[in-house]
Amino acid sequence: MPPDLDVRTLRHSTSHIMAQAIKNLFPNVKFAIGPATEAGFYYDLDMEHKLSTDDFVAIEKEMATIIKQNLKFEMAQISKQEALKIMHDQPYKIELIENLPTDEKIYIHTQGDFTDLCAGPHIERTGLVGAFKLMSVAGAYWRGNEKNKMLQRIYGTAFFTQEDLNKYLYQIEEAKKRDHRKLGAELGLFTLLEEGPGFPFFLPNGSILRNELEKFWRKEHAKHSYQEIRTPILLDENLWQCSGHWDHYKDNMYFSTIDERTFGLKPMNCPGSILVYKLKPRSYRELPMRLAEMGIVHRHENSGNLHGLMRVRCFTQDDAHIMMMPEQTKEEIIKVINLIEYFYGVFGFKYNIELSTRPADSMGTDEQWEIATNGLKQALEAHGSEYKINEGDGAFYGPKIDFHLHDSLGRVWQCGTVQLDFQMPERFNLEYVSPNGKKEIPVMIHRVVFGSIERFIGILTEHCGGCFPLWLAPIQVSVLPISEKQTEYALGVVSQLKATGIRAEIDSSNEKLGKKLRESINKRIPYSVILGEQEVKTKEITVRNRRTENQKEHLNISEFIKLLNNEISSKKNETQIAE
Repeated sequence: MPPDLDVRTLRHSTSHIMAQAIKNLFPNVKFAIGPATEAGFYYDLDMEHKLSTDDFVAIEKEMATIIKQNLKFEMAQISKQEALKIMHDQPYKIELIENLPTDEKIYIHTQGDFTDLCAGPHIERTGLVGAFKLMSVAGAYWRGNEKNKMLQRIYGTAFFTQEDLNKYLYQIEEAKKRDHRKLGAELGLFTLLEEGPGFPFFLPNGSILRNELEKFWRKEHAKHSYQEIRTPILLDENLWQCSGHWDHYKDNMYFSTIDERTFGLKPMNCPGSILVYKLKPRSYRELPMRLAEMGIVHRHENSGNLHGLMRVRCFTQDDAHIMMMPEQTKEEIIKVINLIEYFYGVFGFKYNIELSTRPADSMGTDEQWEIATNGLKQALEAHGSEYKINEGDGAFYGPKIDFHLHDSLGRVWQCGTVQLDFQMPERFNLEYVSPNGKKEIPVMIHRVVFGSIERFIGILTEHCGGCFPLWLAPIQVSVLPISEKQTEYALGVVSQLKATGIRAEIDSSNEKLGKKLRESINKRIPYSVILGEQEVKTKEITVRNRRTENQKEHLNISEFIKLLNNEISSKKNETQIAE
């Protein structure tokens, strides 16, 4: 990659190259906007010709010609009048220009005979684009407003090398195979129905997976002195006004009127934990008080944003709220970071950390925010964590540490978060009696590990392609009798496995062994037990491993159960298991 350039600059420049190519092929096209995105770029267009993927060959060919010409990107700063003159035949550009403040600097970029309204930055020459590909075409309203005209949006991506593009396209194909919505249906994990858009139904296999995650969560939190609570999902609107959610979140909430009182379905769990804390006077001896909750929350999402388990309207947060004295802040945050690190290590996730600072719509004083932000920084540095600053992305009540997971395809997901809050304890008049007998206001940590159980299941499903580690697999062992003659013995094997807590099932169909094995593999079942005449005769089993396809013969059942329990208790993920 050329020095001082990033792939986002390359992609933004490629969107201009695509626009020039389209202009060459369709001279009457009207351009809207063409930004870079996380995965590539797009350009919104207004034209009579209805674009389809069939047009991509011609457009890509024209783009390749422009890249080969190695045209220089030239920037110029111009006046508003000059900009209107240059863009006289581009109504969307004219609208953008006219909406700019009078003193706003206006820039244009030109490559060859194509000029676009743009502040940049851009690569130096078109020839620096090493590889690109147009991906899809879709509709998009101008300015995202459905009252405006529907435009055509072409998506594409670009890289400095063909190797990087090939790697990305491979990841795209893998992502399609691993789509949690597809696997969720195939493996019987969850479903989404028209009767409840955005409200997932967990099926028997998905409920097993979910229950195992929650069991693990409860066990680990008990080790770290968290007390689990459960608070109502429907609470009086006055509570949400006091917490600040009314001013900052009410448009995303659901409300109901009961006995002439307005109640809100909770979008967060924190006010419930606060009410629990307030039930009686508290002493410094009780702090830090760690209240944990698997709390169901509801948030209104536009239907166009709903996406499987990744974006829903009802989900379960693995929340905890820690009330503490100010001097306990650093130690508690470090403990939370250690806990989150442990959890992600169990699942084989790598991650990066961001410290998100004060947003524009925040509550509280400058001093409170400075103390809170410095508190998070000091904890991260004492822990030895590397982190980046994400300016202005904190919660409205405090700064936060965000954990971004990296899955097996290199994609990044925001899951865990640690938020430091001086606002809610003050707004709710929380108190504790300090060692000197005075009443003081505690500091509050909000934190999640999984984030949303639903979303975490979606991420984990795609991360492992539905091949869950043994301890999470809904069905852990499939018992496959070769013929009806072995059915009775197979039923006995299943009973012995179930008696020790192993989730086992029998395939007693009349299909041949090869088909039974393929079915077991398709279900992502970790182990298949094959039973033929020899196994019945010796009262032993043959075991086939899903991961390695290796077979172990002449195993007795107790030996196999011991092997399974060792793997389950160790919670090894796929990459940690050595055969």
